Amino acid sequence: MIPVIALVGRPNVGKSTLFNQLTRSRDALVADLPGLTRDRQYGIGRAGGFPYMVVDTGGLSGEDETMDAAMARQTRQAIAEADLVLLMVDARAGLTALDDSIARGLRSDGVHALGVANKTDGLDIDSATAEFHTLGLGPILPIAAAHGRGITVLMQRVREELELQRVEPGGEGPVPEGEAEALDRWPGIRVAVIGRPNAGKSTLINRLLGEERVLATPIAGTTRDSIFVPFSRDGQDYTLIDTAGVRRRARVHDTVEKFSVIKTLKAIEAAHVVIMVLDAQAGIADQDAHLLGMALEAGRALVLAVNKWDGLDRDAREMVRRDLERRLGFLRFARLRLISALHGTNVGHLLEDVREAYASAFVELSTPQLSRLLESAVAEHQPPLVGHRRIKLRYAHQGGQNPPVIVIHGNQTEALPASYKRFLENFFRTHLGLVGTPLRLEFRTGRNPFAGRRNVLTERQRRKRKRMLRHVKGR
Repeated sequence: MIPVIALVGRPNVGKSTLFNQLTRSRDALVADLPGLTRDRQYGIGRAGGFPYMVVDTGGLSGEDETMDAAMARQTRQAIAEADLVLLMVDARAGLTALDDSIARGLRSDGVHALGVANKTDGLDIDSATAEFHTLGLGPILPIAAAHGRGITVLMQRVREELELQRVEPGGEGPVPEGEAEALDRWPGIRVAVIGRPNAGKSTLINRLLGEERVLATPIAGTTRDSIFVPFSRDGQDYTLIDTAGVRRRARVHDTVEKFSVIKTLKAIEAAHVVIMVLDAQAGIADQDAHLLGMALEAGRALVLAVNKWDGLDRDAREMVRRDLERRLGFLRFARLRLISALHGTNVGHLLEDVREAYASAFVELSTPQLSRLLESAVAEHQPPLVGHRRIKLRYAHQGGQNPPVIVIHGNQTEALPASYKRFLENFFRTHLGLVGTPLRLEFRTGRNPFAGRRNVLTERQRRKRKRMLRHVKGR
């Protein structure tokens, strides 16, 4: 799974600014979920081909106050979940006793941490960072988060440190089994069950496993955050990725463990299909929208399960239907099931929806097929004119799976309006029969072979042109 980087430090050292810089490359997926934590934000970023997850924590003031103690607990939770911690300090303010105290705590806990000196713009780097070497975190990395300076070097160092963690202690090489190979150990369709606390995830998981299961032994997964539960139904292998705590109660010590954004994000990244459990009695909340945004950002196939439906009267059901249409209208491509996990109503259909979504997510599409569909779409609805020239879309081919990616080649594709792109997406989705999976279109403009070339005439062409001009003048 993608590595987790936690940003810690005292207030006003620039943690949130760095967070925005690190997540900007992927439009900053931020899940600030009320009721779970107070001052943590979660985002996904990418540096080149290196994806990572960032956790922005609240500032540590060192004061023994109720609010500060709560933020400190949340920061410790983020540190425990992180693969690497960045301790940020203020180069302009210099080393403080609180910086030293935080660093001592990280060292005593054996946390893998790097020191980052922010606000170094306009300063002599060597002089500004010299005193911070006493923190005992190795070379200090200078940055100016507000201006984006030093971020590339910082992420190169972060990547090196994370790769070093994958080397066996005392060994000379990396751990033989990589992330992809580790996930391949889990059979069939990997299904992550996500949702708010008390939405009925645990009940649904137990109902899906049922009594007819072939294998349903909770086994520690590829990460410490998720439980992978393999089972079979009707000849199809599945692996449920549990974020709801399918573990003995004696092993659950922390109430925050019932719902962790990091665990959910990792489960989504590891899954082929995501089942989003919505609580019909509690209605659609902002947390639901955040979780669905995570699944869409990851491009995972999706099935919506509206739980506790049997406990609603007619008026309440109609209200929920209107709320679903209003809040989740952008997810019309996903199957929606009205279920009761407790009584098993419609639960059996969820696995049918999962298989359908999985098949759509991994569909194989030929270039001739896609090019013919593109030609039909253009014939039905021509692209608009740009500068008195019509945009031409020439051919299409498949560029990826889970989610399916269709690459469309043409000229002036960068000028295509969003409305026409939506038309093409709906056209392809309808004619390809894709259900339950996002569809991504990529547009590429071909290079004009005559661009930049001068109109150079050969000597023979010039003589011919002169003769034609004399002939015209003589008439």
